[in-house]
Amino acid sequence: MATLAQDRYVMTVDGQDLSTARTIPVKNPATGEAFAEAPCADSGDLDRAVAAARRAFPGWRDTPIATRKAALLKAAEKIEGEVDALAALFTREQGRPLPGAKAEIAGAAMWLKATTMLDIPVEVTEDTATRRIEVHHVPLGVVCGIVPWNFPVLLASWKIGPALMAGNTLVLKPSPFTPLTTLRIAELIRDCFPAGVFNVICGDDSLGPLMTAHPGFAKISFTGSTATGRRVMESAARDLKRITLELGGNDAAIVMPDVDVDAVAEQLFEGAFHNTAQVCVATKRLYIHADVYDRLRDRLHELIRETPVGDGAEQGNRYGPIQNEAQYRRVVSLLEDARANGLTLLEGGPVPQAGYFVPLTLVDNPPEDSRVVVEEAFGPVLPLLKFTEVDDVVSRANDTQYGLAGAVWSADVAQATAIAHRLDTGTVWINQNLQSTPFTPLAGAKQSGFGQENGLSGLLEFTRPKAIYIPKTAPAA
Repeated sequence: MATLAQDRYVMTVDGQDLSTARTIPVKNPATGEAFAEAPCADSGDLDRAVAAARRAFPGWRDTPIATRKAALLKAAEKIEGEVDALAALFTREQGRPLPGAKAEIAGAAMWLKATTMLDIPVEVTEDTATRRIEVHHVPLGVVCGIVPWNFPVLLASWKIGPALMAGNTLVLKPSPFTPLTTLRIAELIRDCFPAGVFNVICGDDSLGPLMTAHPGFAKISFTGSTATGRRVMESAARDLKRITLELGGNDAAIVMPDVDVDAVAEQLFEGAFHNTAQVCVATKRLYIHADVYDRLRDRLHELIRETPVGDGAEQGNRYGPIQNEAQYRRVVSLLEDARANGLTLLEGGPVPQAGYFVPLTLVDNPPEDSRVVVEEAFGPVLPLLKFTEVDDVVSRANDTQYGLAGAVWSADVAQATAIAHRLDTGTVWINQNLQSTPFTPLAGAKQSGFGQENGLSGLLEFTRPKAIYIPKTAPAA
C-alpha cells in the first residue's frame, strides 16, 4: 500500500511528481478558510504532460486489452485500500459528509472495475465468398479530461476507465476547487500504468482553455456547466477535436395523484437534496398534482426541518455546505430574488454561520417564469409546482433549454411510462431517481450535453471506427 505525504500535493506527469512554482489555495467550504495549497500548472507544464502522453500512446495502444483491463483493476484495488484516508480529504475540500465521501471513493473504484467488464466489439458488416468487412474501434490518441467539483472522484473515474481501457492516454484536470483527492489518487495509482499513460495536472481558471485549445489532444471529455460547455465546443471546433460534453440540467419530476405520499416523500427529498442539491441530474423542479400537493409539500417541509446540515466532518450531519463561494453567491441571489418577488419560502433548520451554508429551502408554487424555476439552482432550493392535467405538466416540464434527466412518480407504471416517453430528456426514472450504472449510457438532450458517457456507447466515444476490407481470393495475375 502506498504511503502518501500529508502536507504536500504534486501533479503526476510521465509517472513522476511534478511541482509548480505557483500554487492555488484550496478552501474547506464548511469554514471558508484555505487549508492547503495545490499546484498551479502553466502552459509549459501542460506541454510536458501532453508530450508524455503522446510518447506513451503507441505502446499503450498496442498493449493487449486484457493487460489494460488488469491495470485498471489494480488501480481500483489500490483506491479501495485507501478509502478512509481519501474520504477524509474529500470531505475537507468538497464538503460532503464522510459517509457520502466514502461512498463516492468506493463508487469510483467500482466504476473502474465495471468498465473492465465491457468489451470493444469488432463488427462484421459483410462476410461473403469473396470478402469480409470488419469494423474495428481504435483509440484516438491523447485525451483531455476535465472534471467538476460536485463529484470530483466519481466523474473522474467515468473518464479514466473508458479512455485508458480503449487504448488512449490521458491528461486529467480536476476542478481548482477540489483538486486534492484526485492528486492523491494519481500518486496512488500512477505505477499501475506505464509512464505517461495517466497524467493529472491542476491549475486555476486559465488552465482549462489552454487544454481545450491544445493541438496535442485528440478528444476532450468535459463535465460542467452548459455555459462553459459552449466555450469548450467552440475551442474544440478550431482543429476538429472530438468532444463529449455532460452539461447542466433543470430536471423535472412529476408526481401523479395516485402516489402514496408517505412512501415516496423521503425518496423525492433525497432526489432533490442529495449532495446539497449539487447534482446535475437532481430533481430541480418538482411538479405535484393538486390532489396531493398540500400533503406532500407539508411532509417535505417536515423532512427539511428534521435534517441536520453542517460540517461534513462532524458526525450526524446529513448534508454539507455548498462547495464554493461563487456557487454559494448564485444560490443566495436566487433566494433574494424569490423574497423580493414575494414568493413563499419554506426553510429547514438553522445552519452554521461560517462557511458556505444555505438552509434547505422549498418554494411554494412559484410562477413558472420566476428565476427559481427557470434557472438551475445547483443548490438546496427546490420549487414545488402544482398541476392538474398531464398534457399541461409535460409541456411545462419540457419548456427548458435543458434535457438531462427527469422522473415520473405514479402507482400506475404503465401511465408513468407513457409520460416518460414524452419527456424530452436523455434519462427518465420511474418511481426512483439518481440511478446510474456503468453499463447504461448517460446522454443529455438539447443543451444538456453532446455525446454519451458510460456503457458500451460511452466506451466507444473514446474510439473511432476503422473499416478493413479483407479479400478472400488472391488478386488476378
